[in-house]
Amino acid sequence: MITSKQRSYLKSLAHNIDPVVYIGKAGITDNVINEMDKCLEARELVKVKLQEGCDLAPKDTANEMAEILGAEFVQAIGRKFTLYRESKENKQIVLPRA
Repeated sequence: MITSKQRSYLKSLAHNIDPVVYIGKAGITDNVINEMDKCLEARELVKVKLQEGCDLAPKDTANEMAEILGAEFVQAIGRKFTLYRESKENKQIVLPRA
């Protein structure tokens, strides 16, 4: 579990990145889960965008994906949300102390 200070730090990092995973009208598929898993391992911080045809709620989808992937929910703004998971082999982000 990350603290509010760590979450705030991750939000500041996420501000400048573009979405790397897009969820369409098919919703959460195995391909989306696999792609997000690869992205989280490579980048640690991933921004996801729900396309116009997607009927899912961003916050609910973010929490569901975080649970499936063992990640932390950072934020949801509009149709975008951000997740964080510490990389096992490619650690890049150093979080502030709790």
